[in-house]
Amino acid sequence: MFSSLLLIFFVHGLVYAILLFRKSYVQATRSDKWLGYFLLLCVLYICPWMVGFAGWYDNQPYRDLLFYIPFQHLYFMGPVIFFYVQSQLNPSFRFGKRECWHLLPGILYIVFSGVMFVTDKLVLRRYFFLASETDSDFDTWYQLTGLLSMLFYFILSIRYYSLYWKLMVQVISYADVVMFRWIRNFLFAFLLMMVVRAGFYIISSFLTDNYANSWWYFLVFAIIFYYIAIAGYSNSIETKIAFRPNLLSYRPQLLLHYQPTAIPGTLTEEVEFIELNTAMEEKQGDEALLEEWKQKIWALMEQQRAYEDPELSLTGVSRQLGTNPALISRMINAGFHLNFNDFVNQFRVEAIKRMIEKGEHRNQTLLGMAYDSGFNSKATFNRAFKKATGVSPRQWMEEHHPI
Repeated sequence: MFSSLLLIFFVHGLVYAILLFRKSYVQATRSDKWLGYFLLLCVLYICPWMVGFAGWYDNQPYRDLLFYIPFQHLYFMGPVIFFYVQSQLNPSFRFGKRECWHLLPGILYIVFSGVMFVTDKLVLRRYFFLASETDSDFDTWYQLTGLLSMLFYFILSIRYYSLYWKLMVQVISYADVVMFRWIRNFLFAFLLMMVVRAGFYIISSFLTDNYANSWWYFLVFAIIFYYIAIAGYSNSIETKIAFRPNLLSYRPQLLLHYQPTAIPGTLTEEVEFIELNTAMEEKQGDEALLEEWKQKIWALMEQQRAYEDPELSLTGVSRQLGTNPALISRMINAGFHLNFNDFVNQFRVEAIKRMIEKGEHRNQTLLGMAYDSGFNSKATFNRAFKKATGVSPRQWMEEHHPI
């Protein structure tokens, strides 16, 4: 029963990994490939417990196969989830020589396993490294350092997603559409994997050493990665706005990435390097200059109704006003005390309120008016309206202009 139940998750995880590799090849989505790698690592992770209950540790040559071939690649899991997050959020991310260094600990562990095999089986012809006759994958030092490695890359991934979120609300007016809440859910599931592992490790220290006790952890782990497989397969949309974050800086800054030519197959923004500081520590210039740009930006929105463009971006506004995105970003933050996304949505909400006051809600739906005002989804419209007024669109309409 123990072995067969894990076998179900093993097979399904393997199938999803193959499907993700195929999807990555057919649709040229790099994130699907990295998620496929992650699922492969997950099915390998539960493999020793699955075949262990099938008797492999009690019979040769299966015993030595499990002893000398590393199945739990803990040092690879962290970097792979970090690469997956980057490939979904940033079209300019490419796996290169610099990224290879992240895989070095995992490669060294494989080399170490090879050294153990050569020494024990070919040179000494007896167990030397494995004199305790236990699988080195379960050594305490490896499990703890592997958990710390995953925690480190989890923090990096959270940092990356946080910078991405701050960037989106500063440069586009449809931030809710590209918030990629799947990444948030994926990272939460990965965190749950680590928390459960740490919890079982602590609990096991108070219990008698029983092989079956740890099986429950591997079952929970399998359920979590099965959720990731199903949800991840249906959430492979990648963002089209390239950027270059600074993960090491304590200042809340982001740099948009300038690209002379768009990456094939994407719709990237061609922008200059922009530093976005949420703290707004830099001086914004004299009040006259600030007031001048406030009037220009306000006129573009109010008189030319630029907010009606559902894909309006900071870059687009700067081009229409003949300046650079960095200046527009600073002027909106300093002059209106709003990020770009909230600033534009404020005009859209006011446009809908004017339409309701004119009685247009009697001839078309609220969603129709939302689309006419520049919103591109019902969820974004509802959130923006409630954020601006404190109530839902329908509540506001019923209170002020009932049909």
